[in-house]
Amino acid sequence: MARALQLAQRGLYSARPNPRVGCVVVNEGRIVGEGFHARTGQAHAEINALQQAGSAAAGATAYVSMEPCCHHGRTPPCVQALIDAGIERVVAAMPDPNPCVAGQGLIALQAAGILTDCGVMASEARRLNRGFHSRMRRGRPWVRVKSAMSLDGRTAMASGESRWISGDAARRDVQYLRARSCAILSGGGTLRADNPRLNLRLGTEDFADDSTGHGCHRDPPPAPPLRVVLSSNLNIDPQARVFTLPGRCLVIGPDATLEIEGKLRAMQRNNVELITVPSNDNGLDLEAVMRELARREINEVQVEAGPTLAGALLRGNLVDELIVYMAPMLMGDAARGLAHLPDIKRMRDRLPLVINDTRIIGDDLRLTLTPAANA
Repeated sequence: MARALQLAQRGLYSARPNPRVGCVVVNEGRIVGEGFHARTGQAHAEINALQQAGSAAAGATAYVSMEPCCHHGRTPPCVQALIDAGIERVVAAMPDPNPCVAGQGLIALQAAGILTDCGVMASEARRLNRGFHSRMRRGRPWVRVKSAMSLDGRTAMASGESRWISGDAARRDVQYLRARSCAILSGGGTLRADNPRLNLRLGTEDFADDSTGHGCHRDPPPAPPLRVVLSSNLNIDPQARVFTLPGRCLVIGPDATLEIEGKLRAMQRNNVELITVPSNDNGLDLEAVMRELARREINEVQVEAGPTLAGALLRGNLVDELIVYMAPMLMGDAARGLAHLPDIKRMRDRLPLVINDTRIIGDDLRLTLTPAANA
């Protein structure tokens, strides 16, 4: 199963919106076939492993990092292929959280006389596909907030100036986080202050280096993530860089701004889509935003925004992970903080976080954290 998960990792940047899945076929203690799912619409891991195994699949055991599918989606069901190949036993790391499967794949295999086991290295398998699992089970993507801050917890000067807090190595590291994400999300305030591109600035050669710690390989490079901009009033420049680059871009505004859609036609000519969601007293309904992204098959969202949006997501319990690059510098009392959390006034109100990983990236310290409520 460890080898199946290693193979699944090879789809880290390319399998979306499908889960990352690997498969190993073993006959009499010998690996006779291996495969992983590379891209949506292409063969699943089981099919690739069975093709490599050929006739040696008969009587063999298939180790799969997720329960084989039993429905006809973009490709035929893998369950039937395993049955037709004469597989004797199937070991799955975890059930498929897709309601179209959800245990039915294992039941179908059992009905065909195939022995099944499920739960081997389940936590590792779920971690690899936590975005897919979140979308299927919670109806929203896995949300990762990325920030760079000084040692005194500041993310920008009072003027909004923030380039650059983190160093070159940290900014390159962020590109790998972008590459595994289905969408990069920011707010209108960040667009006005920084005019970011929110695009992927890595070439194919960057995914051939296994020393990065990001699961790089020479397999399919990632497609550009969807760029998403939230704006409570659509006070954004249609000529901002995020709207002029290749790839898809989505602008999400409030219902009340439908009448000004005409002024954004220039953006729409650049493959930009404008949609609206309900608002509340705090601005856009962020839960509705996440449900809309899930409807568009977005598994993982990387948020790169200022303290207002970061704070709103934290207050709404919509943050699953924080990646903070801490730079060895001090920016002073007047600079802006990491997240706007006006309701925290006493120690008992504080928001506890769990540190999952610490790593030196160039001159900066990268912290990977989870809100304690979601840990």
